Amino acid sequence: MALLLLLLLPPLLPASMLHHSGDNMAMEVKNMPLKVGHTLTVTGVPNAGADRFGLNILSGTDNAFHMSVWWKATSVGHNVDEMVIYNTYQGGVWEEEIHQGGFPFKQKELFKFTVTLTHEEFLVILSDGSEVHFPNRLGASEYLDFTLWGGVLIRSFEIN
Repeated sequence: MALLLLLLLPPLLPASMLHHSGDNMAMEVKNMPLKVGHTLTVTGVPNAGADRFGLNILSGTDNAFHMSVWWKATSVGHNVDEMVIYNTYQGGVWEEEIHQGGFPFKQKELFKFTVTLTHEEFLVILSDGSEVHFPNRLGASEYLDFTLWGGVLIRSFEIN
């Protein structure tokens, strides 16, 4: 059975799901289970001039899966113009970043990516077909909470 949350325009979302951070919005999705074998599909459109946007898959105060799409990554210690960074935040500490896969994201153009949870990893498939195998460092078989943040309009968020 598929769970589907369509987000056409931010003003249509319940106020409890939106938090403003400067010119960027964050959306929280709570108690929507992503279990081993399930796939999360996200579609959206990055804002013109956006520096970055991202997805967090949370476990309490820990961030099991952090995906950050950067157009200008110099502010995180990297000197590149386009990069996707994957990481985990556990016990108050960021772990080792992983930088792999393609960069199919263009500002003002629709994107789609999937994240499939296994016991060992988060398998990310980007719209250019590139795959990223990011370890399930927390080892959980289910995650319930998500945040999508930054300069992006999320069109759909689906777990099946």
